[in-house]
Amino acid sequence: MEAPQDQPKTFVEHLAELRKLLIQTLIVFVIALGVAFSYVDRVLVWLEIPAVRAGLGRPMVLGAGEVVRVYFMLAGVTALGVTLPFLLLQIWRFVAPGLTPRERRAALAYIPMALFIFLAGVSFGYFLVFPTVFRFLIRLGAEQFNVQITAGNYFGFMINLIVPLGLVFELPLVTMFLTRLGIVTPATLGKMRKYAYLVLVIIGAMITPPDFVSHLSVTIPMILLYELSVTVSKWVWARRQKNPDDPVEN
Repeated sequence: MEAPQDQPKTFVEHLAELRKLLIQTLIVFVIALGVAFSYVDRVLVWLEIPAVRAGLGRPMVLGAGEVVRVYFMLAGVTALGVTLPFLLLQIWRFVAPGLTPRERRAALAYIPMALFIFLAGVSFGYFLVFPTVFRFLIRLGAEQFNVQITAGNYFGFMINLIVPLGLVFELPLVTMFLTRLGIVTPATLGKMRKYAYLVLVIIGAMITPPDFVSHLSVTIPMILLYELSVTVSKWVWARRQKNPDDPVEN
């Protein structure tokens, strides 16, 4: 009698595999960081466009130390973006053996969509939300102050605004996936609406300056994304009820 080819792995073996995947991801990140660091000067010119259009010119630095911090901050964010597809692939390799064939097909279809939607959210933040908020804040203080901004503050504010928006844009996709698996239902999302709004308002307050306009410019899109998630969940749930064997196994 032949022994089964696929033997369940022990907890220690799972930890060893996870460690290997994390090390591989770290190596990719370090390589991407080195490459990104050598191209930061080109990225800087592109990211400084909102400041130039607001009439401030290029952000200033207060010493050589800030130059290094800004370079590493931008190179780090760029490297994270480059490493993200590889990280998703590693996560997939780790969890795929524990999924059924239909769950694998369902999950695999979401990886490219997740990358595209994240980039769409970051683009929305950079091209629309950040310039609007930045110009408003500059004009707000221009009448009373000689407004100047350091590179560290400028790029830190930009990253803290657009990266969370990219993550929040994933909400409808995550909701779609969880609804297909039967973990989330439209009824649950409806009951959680007021709590979700509160959480989104808090997140909006954390990533924006303490002024009403900036807060609304971020919070309103996030609330709309939640409502879109509810609509998507209803659509997926209706399809799942009509054909429960189509997406994943129940």
